[in-house]
Amino acid sequence: MIHFSPTEIPDVITIQPRVFEDHRGFFIETYQKEVFAQAGIYQTFVQDNHSSSTRWTLRGLHYQVAHTQGKLVRVVIGEIFDVAVDLRKSSPYFGKWVGAYLSEINKVQIWIPPGFAHGFFTLSDRADVVYKTTDFFDPLSERTIRWDDPTLGIDWPIPAGIQPLTSEKDNSGGLFKETEVFE
Repeated sequence: MIHFSPTEIPDVITIQPRVFEDHRGFFIETYQKEVFAQAGIYQTFVQDNHSSSTRWTLRGLHYQVAHTQGKLVRVVIGEIFDVAVDLRKSSPYFGKWVGAYLSEINKVQIWIPPGFAHGFFTLSDRADVVYKTTDFFDPLSERTIRWDDPTLGIDWPIPAGIQPLTSEKDNSGGLFKETEVFE
């Protein structure tokens, strides 16, 4: 049985799939439309993505102002700390964030609905992250909020003395107070 758990922002849900394990390895069902719909996740997925990152890589915080994407995120190799930031102005959780540890060991997934910025920090030597999206990538509507925005105050598990590996796009992201938000 798949276990769905709302986070501190109830629309963001962690998902613990049932794992069938034996001497050969394991099998998990990571998505089943009817089971997810029973848990209130009705979206249709249109694109699958796979990213691979080295230790201390920080990606995000990304979102799209048009073609907003919901994301079903999981890790197939390694471990990350995954973060979602609520950008829905009408939400009581506007400007709040939640984080979850996702790994190949715990097999936890996270559902991040449209209207959120998303990012993650790689904790293992390598992490392969796969995720389904509810809309297509649109580079013209993509936006980035700085991962270290002081207003958000995200408690990234970055060890003392470590400078995260980031892209130029992520380094030049805007501040939360300048963010294009959703109604």
